[in-house]
Amino acid sequence: MAEPVLTIHGVTKHFGAVKALTEVDFTLERGEVHALCGENGAGKSTLMNIIAGVLQPTEGEIRVDGKAVRIASPAAAQALGIGLVHQEIALCPDASVAENMFMAATNRRRSPFMNYRALERDAQAVMNRLAAIDVRRKVADLPISSQQLVEIAKALTLDCRVLILDEPTAALTETEAQQLFSIIRDLKANGISIIYISHRMAEIFSLCDRVTVFRDGRYVCTDRIADITPDDVVRRMVGREITQLYPDKLDTEPGATILEVDDLGDGDRFHAVGFTLRKGEILGIGGLIGSGRTEIAEGICGLRPHTAGTVRLHGAAQAIRAYADAVKAGIVYLSEDRKGSGVFLDLSIAQNISVLDLKSLTGPLGLLDRRAEAALAEDFAKRLAVRMGGIDAPVKSLSGGNQQKVAIAKQLAVKPKVILMDEPTRGIDVGAKTEIHRLLRELARAGIGIVVISSEMPELLGLCDRVLVVREGRIAGELGAKEMTEEAVIRLASGLGTARAANHAA
Repeated sequence: MAEPVLTIHGVTKHFGAVKALTEVDFTLERGEVHALCGENGAGKSTLMNIIAGVLQPTEGEIRVDGKAVRIASPAAAQALGIGLVHQEIALCPDASVAENMFMAATNRRRSPFMNYRALERDAQAVMNRLAAIDVRRKVADLPISSQQLVEIAKALTLDCRVLILDEPTAALTETEAQQLFSIIRDLKANGISIIYISHRMAEIFSLCDRVTVFRDGRYVCTDRIADITPDDVVRRMVGREITQLYPDKLDTEPGATILEVDDLGDGDRFHAVGFTLRKGEILGIGGLIGSGRTEIAEGICGLRPHTAGTVRLHGAAQAIRAYADAVKAGIVYLSEDRKGSGVFLDLSIAQNISVLDLKSLTGPLGLLDRRAEAALAEDFAKRLAVRMGGIDAPVKSLSGGNQQKVAIAKQLAVKPKVILMDEPTRGIDVGAKTEIHRLLRELARAGIGIVVISSEMPELLGLCDRVLVVREGRIAGELGAKEMTEEAVIRLASGLGTARAANHAA
C-alpha cells in the first residue's frame, strides 16, 4: 500500500499540569475524507493545531509522506501543503475579502507594489466557487456565514495536499453547505486529503470515507464509514448511551403570556413582527440565514434600534432603548457569536458569570465583593455542570460546550424573565447539546421564557413547542406541534408554503 500522506504516532501534549492529548495515533490516506469526532475537550482541535504548526507536541512523531517532520509554525505547515480552516473566524476585519484570501501569499512577496486588479480577479474566481460575495468588500461588513466562506476560500487559494476543516458548516446555510460539499468531493477526486471535524453525523456519513474517534484526549478507534452507524460513533464519542437527544416537550397547555411583541420593525431588516411567548413553552424561530432572525432578537432587546412596535413583559410595555434597559427589565440575549460577544475569553469563569450582575455584587464603597462573586460563580457552575479546573480559570481554557454553559450562566445570573438564545448549541458536541437542551426545558418549566433561534432543523423540531418561520424580515407563518415538519419549515422559509400567522393568542 502507498505510504499515508500524514501519520501521527504517539503524540502527547501538555498544557502545564493538564494533559490535552495522550499518545494519540492518526493516519490520513491520499485522496480520502477522514472524519475526526469527539466531544468538546476530546483533543481534536489540539491535534489539528499541532498538525498546522500552531502548537508543538510535548512528545510523539509526525510524518508527511513517510518522512519525519517538525512543523514549527503555520508557515512551515503551509510549505508542507497543510492548510487549516478554523471553526472560529480568524480574519482581519478591516481588510477586504481579497486581501484576506491572499494574505499568506502577500506576506511572501518581495515586491513593494501590489497589483490589486490581479489580486481581486484571482480572489473572485476562487470565491465564485462558493458564493457570490464581492471580494472588494470589507470583511467586517459581512455576516458570520459569509465570513466562514471567506475562511474556506482562503484555504482554497493555498496549494494544499492536506486540508483540515474544523466545523466548516456551523455558520452556513443549507445551500452554502451543499456547495462546500461539492467542492470537497472535487478536491478529493484531485487527490487532496481532507480531515473533516464535525458534530453533524449526516454530513460525516455523506462525505467521509473513514472516521476516527477521540475521547478525553485519547485515541479510541478508526472505522470505515461503511462498517458503522451514527449511533456507533456517538456511543464511542461519549462512552455511554444517549437514549434521548431532546427532553420531553410541554404536555399541557402553556400558561400565562410572558412576552408579547406587537408590530415591531426597524424600517430596514425586519417589519411588523408580532408574536407571544407563554409560560412553560420553548418558542423556536427558524428561517434561512440572513432572513432577519437575529435582527428581530436584537431589536427586542435593544441591541438594534426599532422604529415601530411595542414589547410587553407580563402585560407591561417596556421602554427598551439599549441593552441595559432590556437586562434591567428582565430580557437577556445569548449571541450566536460565542467567542466574539458571548464570553470574555481572557477573563476568568467567575468574572464572566458576574459581568451582567456587578451592581448587586458591589458594596457601599463601590468595591466588588469578590467572595460574593465567587459564591455566585460556584453556584451556577455547579448547576450547569461546567467542567473546569476552578472558577478562576480563564474561559479560553474550556471546551466549546463549557464556554457556552458559562455564557448561559452569565444570563441566568441576573434572574431573567426571558432569554433569547441565538444558535445556542452551534459547534458543540452531542453530549453538551443534550445537557443544554435539558437545561432549557428545565428553565421553561421554572417559568422563564425561552426563545431559541436555530439553523439546525433537528434542534428546532426536537426541542421547540412552536416554531415561527422568518422570511425577508417578516414572520412567514407559525407552526404548532402537529404542523412542525422539516418540509413545512423549508416551504415557509423559501416562500413556497403558507401557515397560520403568528397570533397573540397562540
